[in-house]
Amino acid sequence: MIRTATSADLPLVRELWDEFGREVPDAEWRESDAAEDLAEIEQAVAQELVVLADDVGMAVGSKKGERVGMLDLVYVRPNGRRQGTAAALVREVAVRLRERGAEVLELEVVASNAGARAVYERWGFEPVELTLAAPVERLEQRLAEQPTGPTFGSIHVQTDDAGAVERTVHKFLPRLGRSEETTVGEPSNGWVAVHDELCDRDPKALRRLAKELSYSLAAVVLSLGVEEGAVVRYNLYDRGSDVDEYLSVPEHYGELPPGDVVALGANPTVVARLTGADPTRVRETARTASSPAGLPAAQELYEQIAAVIGVQV
Repeated sequence: MIRTATSADLPLVRELWDEFGREVPDAEWRESDAAEDLAEIEQAVAQELVVLADDVGMAVGSKKGERVGMLDLVYVRPNGRRQGTAAALVREVAVRLRERGAEVLELEVVASNAGARAVYERWGFEPVELTLAAPVERLEQRLAEQPTGPTFGSIHVQTDDAGAVERTVHKFLPRLGRSEETTVGEPSNGWVAVHDELCDRDPKALRRLAKELSYSLAAVVLSLGVEEGAVVRYNLYDRGSDVDEYLSVPEHYGELPPGDVVALGANPTVVARLTGADPTRVRETARTASSPAGLPAAQELYEQIAAVIGVQV
């Protein structure tokens, strides 16, 4: 039976709170604030925002402003679980907070508590924000290793119709954001080059524009660029489909499954079929390595790959 906790229930409230803390401990690096939390729960008892399910469960609520309520705690002892007890407790807290003006109920849950997260999402809770943590020493080390070089790139459309390319570029660019400068070159060696100020500094925008041009023009399109002054990436599209992706250091942005590392190597057969490049030269030039040190400088590699494919950068 769900009932309101009173001052006479404080020993039971403390017991349930202690059991919850032992079962779902906080991160080891955080200083204990159990005493403050318990004091807040005892205050919530006085405000009739603590509800009990006999002696097996407890839920605690509070107000965070005019429109927001907080589910501070819901805990059910193991012998009372899988009987709808937690749902009944939370529903009672929600009713009481709604009566006090709350329109939204929030809660916090540790990322490791996958079971509780699944239940909350089934009830209708959705993620709003995510708290991330990293050991300071490791963070300092990784940030010190981050490259600070330039990011830039270009797009190359396999066509002689520069006018069609220009019209399509200016049709799609507003979706990416305002660019200060966009240039569409004259046909050269069967390719039309596109340089855009926004895409030049944003590799994701570069790939989006290349994919859109390939789809809209039913053409082979290449996006090719240097990222962070350290790695070279190209994406080759055919009628909007991404048919080959290359990243000179596949794990530059973090560890990947072995299959993904392999997938980020160049496919000389596909490149040769779509661009006319010599597959042997593609294989020799578009190599991958575990670090930039195992390859030519990014600018040099960028120019070498462009030359092999036959585009001007």
